[in-house]
Amino acid sequence: QVQLVESGGGLVQPGGSLRLSCAASEFTSAYAAIGWFRQAPGKEREGVSCIRNRDGFTYYSDSVKGRFTISRDSAKNTVYLQMDNLTPEDTGVYYCTAGPFPLETDYVLRPQEVDRWGQGTQVTVSP
Repeated sequence: QVQLVESGGGLVQPGGSLRLSCAASEFTSAYAAIGWFRQAPGKEREGVSCIRNRDGFTYYSDSVKGRFTISRDSAKNTVYLQMDNLTPEDTGVYYCTAGPFPLETDYVLRPQEVDRWGQGTQVTVSP
């Protein structure tokens, strides 16, 4: 069992930046990867980004590619999501997750593949 705790959310103007953190209670080597999902009010959860444990391979959804950067600090059991050039469409609750995400060609992060969810942190992008 692993506990995931997100932090770093808040209110930011369009074009601004935020860095989210995901702190794990223990090493997550039992899981293939750590991923970030988000959910806007009244909408389905969608995969945003993912980083594979064994080699650091990264994945980004088309909507955030080039603007978001995922990274990790294994010594601190922490994964980060740097979010730049934010738009109102990025607004939502962001969740850190752990699971056996099989990153392959044309792969898309899906909620049903998640084994563990964090509590979520609110990100609001507004003028």
